Order: sequence, then C-alpha cells, then structure tokens
Amino acid sequence: MEVKRVVEEVREAYATGITRSYSWRKSQLTALKHLLIHKEDQIYHALKHDIGKHRVEAYRDEVGLMIKSVDYALWNLKKWMQPKKVDVPLVCFPTSGEVVPEPLGVVLIFSSWNFPIGLSLEPLVGAVAAGNAVVLKPSELAPASSNFLATNIPKYLEKTVRVVEGGPHMGEQLLEHKWDKIFFTGSSRVGRIIMAAAAKHLTPVSLELGGKCPAIIDTLTSERDIRVTINRVAAAKWGLCSGQACIAIDYLLVEENFAPLLIDFLKAKIKKTYLEPETLARIAHKQHFQRLSNFLKDPAVAVSVVHGGSFNAENMSFEPTILLNPPLDSEIMTDEIFGPMLPIITLKKIEDSIEFLKARPKPLAIYAFTTNEKLKSKIIEETSSGGICFNDAVVQFALDGLPFGGTGESGFGKYHGKFSFDEFSNGKAILRRNFLIEVSVRYPPWNERKLQFIRHVYNFNYFGILRMLLGFKR
Repeated sequence: MEVKRVVEEVREAYATGITRSYSWRKSQLTALKHLLIHKEDQIYHALKHDIGKHRVEAYRDEVGLMIKSVDYALWNLKKWMQPKKVDVPLVCFPTSGEVVPEPLGVVLIFSSWNFPIGLSLEPLVGAVAAGNAVVLKPSELAPASSNFLATNIPKYLEKTVRVVEGGPHMGEQLLEHKWDKIFFTGSSRVGRIIMAAAAKHLTPVSLELGGKCPAIIDTLTSERDIRVTINRVAAAKWGLCSGQACIAIDYLLVEENFAPLLIDFLKAKIKKTYLEPETLARIAHKQHFQRLSNFLKDPAVAVSVVHGGSFNAENMSFEPTILLNPPLDSEIMTDEIFGPMLPIITLKKIEDSIEFLKARPKPLAIYAFTTNEKLKSKIIEETSSGGICFNDAVVQFALDGLPFGGTGESGFGKYHGKFSFDEFSNGKAILRRNFLIEVSVRYPPWNERKLQFIRHVYNFNYFGILRMLLGFKR
C-alpha cells in the first residue's frame, strides 16, 4: 500500500465535507459498534493470538469497554456538536459570543500492542465524533489484531477512515506527511521521535506515554479493608494484561512495619488466583520478554525477590513476582516495568511517600489506599500526575466523564468521552455584533478622558462608564 496515495485519498474524501454532518458521524459510530458486536469472536481470537488474553479480560478491557465508549459518544454527539455560548460583558452590548467546534482535518493515530483493539478504537471514536478523517496505524507487535482492523474497518466504515499496517519503516513514511493532528500511544522513546517529526509541520500532537504508576498503601487496621486492597492491587498488576499496561500499578509504597503483612496477603492472593495458565496474559513479544528477564539478572535486584521470579522463554510466561526494596537506582525502579513484577518500597512513615513521588517524574496515575482524609488532601495538593485514584486502581480508565492522559514525561493531551471529542476539535471563537451602537472612545485621537473611559471598561465599572457616556462630548 503506497502511503502517499492513501493520504491523498483520505484528504480528498475529507475535502468533500462529508465528515462534518451529524448524520455521517452518527452512521460511522454506529457502524463501529456493529463491527465490535458482529466480530466479537474474531477479536477474542486475535487478542488470544497476540497476547494470550482470556476472553473475559478481552471483553472487560477492550470489546465491552469500546462498545460503552461508542454508546456514550452516540448519546452525547448532538450536544457536543452544538455551539457553546460564552459570557459577554454588558459593556459590549449588543454583542454575542460562542465557541463552535470544528474538525481538525485529517488525523493520524498510532496505537499500542498491549490493548491493540481498545487503544486503536478509543481515539478513533473521538476523531470520528469530531468529524475528522483518520489514518490508523496499529502496532505491528500485535499482528493478528492489526490484520483484524485492516480487514474489517473497510467493511464497516467509509473511506474517510483507513488502516495502514507495517513496522517502524511504515511509521517513518507516515510521519513524512503533513497531518492536522497526531495521536500516539506508546513509549516515551518513540514519543520523542513523533514530536520531532511533527515539529517540521507544526502538527499538534497528543502523547499517551504511561510511566511508573505508584500505589501508596497506608497501614490499614481493618482486615476487610486489607483484603479489598489486596484484591484491587493484584487485579491492577497481574489481572491487567500481566502488568503490561500504562495504568497498571508499577510499585507499592508502604510503611516498614506493614510490609510483612502485606506481602503475606499478596502471596496468598497469587496462590489462590493468579497461578492458573488461563488467568494471566502472556508477555507480548520476545524483545519485551528479554527486557523483563534482564531486570532479574541484576544480582542486586535478584536478592530482593520475596516471591516468584521464574519465567518460561518457550511460551513467554512470567510468574507473578514480588520484590522487597530493590535498589532505587536499578533499572526495575527507574524504567517503567510493564510486566508482572511488583516492587515494594518501604518507608518510615507513609507521609514520606509524598516526597518520594515529588523527587521522581510525574506518573500517569497515582493510586492511594487509605482512610486518612488528611493524607488524601496532601496527595492531591502536593503531587502532580495525570490523575489520582483513591482506594482502587485502573477503574478511572473506564469513566467517560474523567479525562485520561498524562502530564510531564507521562504524556500530554486528554481523551475519553467529551475529552476525546475536544482533543480532535478546534474550538473556533465566533463574535457577532451589529451596527446599532458605535462608541468613538475606542478610536484615536487619544486623550486622558478616553483613557479613563477604557479603565472603567476593563474594571467593569458600569456606573463610571454610564456617567462618562452621558457627559461625554464628541
């Protein structure tokens, strides 16, 4: 497939204006929902092939989640497309102002291999809802999912949405062209390449990069609270694509005296739930498997393993692994893990977690399990991250009413729900006036009286404005 021709065809389709109408956007979103429903079993097969996901996990995190996202966009699309009135000062009468959302144009979406269906279609929903034409490049590291999208999207959506398959070379070719927006999900290393290429054309970019998402575990006194915490922590590490997710818990911060109890509960949870072969997704590809296994080849890290640590190169499976206080300068504590290894870092007191996080790059998410309201307030006020989730983890991703995205090194740009629509829209400012009233004070020649009038305007001093208007001599 010649990239230049694909880009030209998509631009020609967009230039017809077909994507701007409500009926077109609705029809394309409806078709996307039909694709998800009609081809559900094929999606399960592709995800099983690429990453070994159980069909329940696949529905929870990709198929069902995407149907929900499409429905949310369909329910709200007409409202999102409406111009938004803005406040105009009385002194500007007769004037009205509004913001009209318009499509950016032709956008390029790069998706990731860990959620190859969901992370392709979630931004696509926003781009289509906003009236754009789209070129989607799925990850070549999830070949079955990439092929599924390339085969089926043309059957359901019009030629204003195209799928281009290929590896890094194909990505490089795509980046040679001018786009009206680039949306990228992946590593910070590739994100820098995307930004450098986009800068040549001054193309706006959204980067979803992830980062080391910490979970602060306060010393809980209720056994039930501890068990609920363990369920949610384990699910947000080993039950989420074996930790291969940008929002997965990367490491825990706990007080020294609470760590032994926490480890015992985690071990019991692993034994009960996460040792069945069908429960854990496998490591996605050989390069990533080698990267993860290299973490444990560091002798200083290996001695910190308190549970697990075994892996199988033949089927690329990795046992759920717990580490206690690995060196903070080791790769496992400086790089995003993106796998089933869970370091636990102990602190003298849980409040020290705030300074610990402030000394490190801003994560995509901070999780905190605590009943201490003062600690919650300190985390909100004194740390910076893409988002914060208290007493649970990962579920914020599924809430259409919350913006999802990073800050600093974890990326920039927010999407999901209305935020996706806004991310792929230009909020065009519209001001309307008539010829009824004309105040010459806004024009030269200047004098002190005009300066005083302008001061009143900018300070919303309506009494002063009225007095000057009544006494003003032309």
